[in-house]
Amino acid sequence: MATKFSKETYLYWYELMQLIRQFELTAEEKYKMEGKIRGFFHAYVGQEAIAAGCMTATKPDDMFITAYRDHGLAIAKGVSVDSCMAELYGKATGCAKGKGGSMHFFGKKENFYGGHGIVGAQIGTGTGLAFAEHYKDTDNVVLCFFGDGAARQGILHESFNLAMLWKLPVIYICENNNYAMGTSVERTSNVTDIYKLGAGFDMPSAVVDGMSPESVHDAIAEAVKRAREKGGPTLLEIKTYRYKGHSISDPQKYRTKDEVDEYKSKDPISILKKNILDNSYATEEVLNEIDARCEEVVANSVKFAEESPLPNDDEVLKDVYMDQNYPFIVD
Repeated sequence: MATKFSKETYLYWYELMQLIRQFELTAEEKYKMEGKIRGFFHAYVGQEAIAAGCMTATKPDDMFITAYRDHGLAIAKGVSVDSCMAELYGKATGCAKGKGGSMHFFGKKENFYGGHGIVGAQIGTGTGLAFAEHYKDTDNVVLCFFGDGAARQGILHESFNLAMLWKLPVIYICENNNYAMGTSVERTSNVTDIYKLGAGFDMPSAVVDGMSPESVHDAIAEAVKRAREKGGPTLLEIKTYRYKGHSISDPQKYRTKDEVDEYKSKDPISILKKNILDNSYATEEVLNEIDARCEEVVANSVKFAEESPLPNDDEVLKDVYMDQNYPFIVD
């Protein structure tokens, strides 16, 4: 099967997706079996094709901002695997100095702006980032990711309205994995096709296969081109599926094993691997070498995290914003 993407692109996708998958599975083991990671933990397993396709359709100066299922996108954007694992461990060498944990990864120099725990908060913040780029007259684009649950937040409509009014360079990406925590899309709204929400604002919108990095790349590339040409925002409903629960502690009683197995049969890494082999872009041996390289990177990140120090006590009040002139502070 001939493709329009190069061998190098396919191998980049494969290595990135495997790195994310192995990071998540290893971190889950450290959380569940060894108790070395605590707090909330939301895995990206099953959604890796979205991160991969977005990366090849954007440039390093473009910005990503997302919700609390953020590990995969942070790694894709270039936040070091060592600092990501250290953050899960709550160590001082973490990407948020050990203060954010799983839900609050951050990488300023990589243009990764979080990791946000408040549902829908990143939609307004992402719109603000896009306004800043519009104001500075750059050609940078903001990719603002959110889940199907956040699509029901009021801030989405306010943000959509202003983004279209000012033609801001933002791509709103709903990673629709079918469930807002444990509540299905069908139970949250009469409008189950989330991309249709863009119609009320005349926003270009589309549905995308989130299990295919090719489809994601094409849709993102088209939206990025529109944004760079001052054509304004796009809403993409990227349909995907998470193999793990909402968080690691989720018993997943709201869905059946058969449903999960059906989606696992469409696993994006397995399909990508088949495409690579079918097109003779790499041999099984080469792919095994990539797998081993990813495994080594993740293993080294665990060693780095376990050997890193905890934050000093005097860090507790640092990095906290306070306005000295705030009028409602009472001594």
